[in-house]
Order: sequence, then structure tokens, then C-alpha cells
Amino acid sequence: MDADLNIAAVASLIGDPTRARMLTALMDGRARTAKELAYGAAITPQTASSHLAKLLEARLLAMERQSRHRYFRLAAPSVGQAVEALMAVSPPRPRVTASAGPLDGLRLARTCYDHLAGRLGVRVTDAMVRRQLLKPTGRDFLLTTSGARFLGRLGVDVEKARKERRAFARQCLDWSERRAHLAGALGAAVARRCLDLRWAAPVDEERTLRLTPQGLRGLRTWFGISWKR
Repeated sequence: MDADLNIAAVASLIGDPTRARMLTALMDGRARTAKELAYGAAITPQTASSHLAKLLEARLLAMERQSRHRYFRLAAPSVGQAVEALMAVSPPRPRVTASAGPLDGLRLARTCYDHLAGRLGVRVTDAMVRRQLLKPTGRDFLLTTSGARFLGRLGVDVEKARKERRAFARQCLDWSERRAHLAGALGAAVARRCLDLRWAAPVDEERTLRLTPQGLRGLRTWFGISWKR
């Protein structure tokens, strides 16, 4: 019963449209000020302070001070995964026009806190499962011996990821593809390597990613992925 009440309390917090906008604004892993979050949620700074206090109390957000500024970020990767999972089970939005909009870029390639998501994240994960580099097991993926060797050749520091105090290779339900992508410490390490190799680049200040020409070649060479919109 206590667990049910805890779930209901957290769901109530996340379910508020204003707080949901604040949480999704932090899904790229960066910290933002209360003023920035208020602007993104279209509310006053005073109203934002009230919402942020509730999210801090529930340990969904963490806050750090730098000089006179307070910066807010998601308290843990698991918060981002929970928000992503809720987005995945929400009714899909109807496509109102045929032209590309902001959501189209997010669906193609984005970060989910600190790992790859959207069509890019799912296709990379699928390629690794298909080649038996990863094996789904419960809520997680098992990295096989050949998978560790493969990622090592790519330049991913697998052993460093294993030592992190978080889930190693978690399955995260993708809200746009409605399937799992690779999260956890390993997912973050793969995403960092893709960014370091300049396979993908952030679009402005959003968590949308743009695939580069070297990224298209890298996906084809390393994962057998021929990228098409």
C-alpha cells in the first residue's frame, strides 16, 4: 500500500502540465535556472518557484548554487527514464501538417537525459541486439563478450561505465518509437562516443541531434545502418 501511495504522489507531481514541461526541458541533462524554466513553461518566476520547490522535495530535481544563481537539473538518470516512459505510454499526438516541425526532429534523433533516443537510439540498439552484442534480459540488456570487444574498438570505455553507481545497461522505453533503446551508464558512454566522433551534433540548445556526414558513414560502417528519414 505504501508503494502505491508513493507512486500516486510522484505521478501527481509529474502529471501537472507545468511541471511536466519543466521536467522535459531538463531531459537533455543540462542544468537551467528557474527563470529559464519559467520562460519555457510560460509562467511567472514566482509560480515556477512553487513548482520547483515541490519537485525538489520529491527528489525529482537537484539544485546547485553558483554565485547568485540557482541551477536545477534532474536528480538522477532514472527520473529522465521515468519521464520518457510516461511519454511512451501517452496517446500519440496527431500530425496536423505534412511539414517538418520540432517534434519531427526529436523523433528522428535526440538525447534522453544522457543517452541516444528517437529513431537513432532505437536503431543503434536494434543493430547491437541483432548482432548479439546486446541481449535483452528483464529490465536490462546484457553486454556480451563480443559486444564489449566491439564497443572497445569503437572507443567506448566499457570498464569505466561498469564502475558507475547506476544501472549499467538499462532498457528505456522510447516515447516516439514505442520500443526500447539503450540507457544506463553504457548508453551514456555510447552517446558520448558518438558525440566525440562528431557523428551527431546538438541542434541549438535543444536535445534534438543532427546526424553529420561522418555520422552517416559511421552508422553504416559500424552498425550496418543506412539512415533515411
